[in-house]
Amino acid sequence: MVTKSVTLSNPIYEILQQTTGDADINNALSKILRDFFQLKIQSLREKIAAYEQKYGMTFSEFEEACRSGKIENPYSYEVEKDDWEWEASITEMEDLMEYEQWLS
Repeated sequence: MVTKSVTLSNPIYEILQQTTGDADINNALSKILRDFFQLKIQSLREKIAAYEQKYGMTFSEFEEACRSGKIENPYSYEVEKDDWEWEASITEMEDLMEYEQWLS
């Protein structure tokens, strides 16, 4: 494991200790990061579910429907924007889930 030195201001150090109840800064940061990842992943799941509800399908089904012409105007601004944001949400969620595993 590679270690690095980091300087924290006293207020940040105190907040980490107070909110996590852990005096070990590595444990405290891990707890904070895990909580953040869980909140962010939940938010992304809700966003993905909203797209699935809007189109009545999963993202992979949506992409196939765009290619096959089942989605009307697949190159319209709205559909392209949804495609980009939906895919970005899935990618970000997968990345965060991987980062969360690193903390285990």
